[in-house]
Amino acid sequence: MVVPKKGPRLGSGSSHQKAMMANMAMSLFEYGNIKTTLPKAKLLRGFVDKLITIAKKDDLAARRHCLRLLGNYKGVQKLFNDVAPRMYERSSGFTRIVKYKRRHGDGAQLVLMELVE
Repeated sequence: MVVPKKGPRLGSGSSHQKAMMANMAMSLFEYGNIKTTLPKAKLLRGFVDKLITIAKKDDLAARRHCLRLLGNYKGVQKLFNDVAPRMYERSSGFTRIVKYKRRHGDGAQLVLMELVE
């Protein structure tokens, strides 16, 4: 079995990681903040910054690109109608990661990830 060597996979395959990133990004756009572990938040930060940068262009090609990455039309609408206009003045740094406690079961560092206003 060929094991992928490019970058971390969070203990699973690349397709599972892509689905997990898309789902966490959707939750972040919908609620404004999410609670997750530190390694997941660090990977999600780059993914969300990329999506918001694409969404700031606000054209059909950008919508289709975000739809391909997210896979959910309602999430793309939320991104283009609510999130991207709020971030228009910023060039980068759209998210904030705040450490807040360790999980009791395995001691994993939990963080609160939120969109910067």
